[in-house]
Parts: sequence; structure tokens; C-alpha cells
Amino acid sequence: MVAKAVVLDANALLMPFQFKLNLDIELKRLLGEVPVFVPSSVLGELACLANKNAKAALSLARRYRIVETELRGDDAVLSIAEQRSAAVLTNDKELIGRLRERRIPVLRMRGERYLVLDDF
Repeated sequence: MVAKAVVLDANALLMPFQFKLNLDIELKRLLGEVPVFVPSSVLGELACLANKNAKAALSLARRYRIVETELRGDDAVLSIAEQRSAAVLTNDKELIGRLRERRIPVLRMRGERYLVLDDF
């Protein structure tokens, strides 16, 4: 499946601040111009985090398309990815396992400098 979009989880939105990674440049390099979605539940997750980068990540999230969802956490990310034929950007090992089971492409960080795409 070729990803027609990307869904970001909270982990992905923290990457630019933890590792000086430019998400927009990396996503464009791997996939070209594709829409980027953030589940509404991820905004709530970031708002509750004690992480020093959470506020900046929340601000970054609002630059992308917010998808309203009743689902929480990984379930929201999975659902939106399936609905929109999207890849998911995350380094969350548990979520990556669930994505692979469903044959959803995974974008993850490699070497703290760039993203790689695990496509099926």
C-alpha cells in the first residue's frame, strides 16, 4: 500500500523537539506532498503530558489537520490510518506491532536524524 497521507501520534509530535528533526522536510522527502492528520485525542494527550516539549508539540500539532475522534490513544491513530489509507509516524514499539499486524505502513525515526518508511 502506498501511503496517501500520514497520521502522527504524540510520540511523533515530540520528535522535532527531542531530536531537532524537521518533520515536514522528512515527510516530503519520503512521501512527497501528502496530507498530515492528528487525532483530536492526541491533542488531549499532549496537553496532559509533563514533558517539557509537550507545549511546543501541541502547537506543532495544530498546524496539521485535526481529525475529531471519540477513540483514544493508539486506537484513534489506527482507525484514522485505516480510514485514510495513511502511514503512521511513531517510534512506539507497541503501536508499531499493531500497525504491522494490519499491514499499515510505518514511518519511524532512524539514527535520531531522519525518518524511514517500513512499507508492506
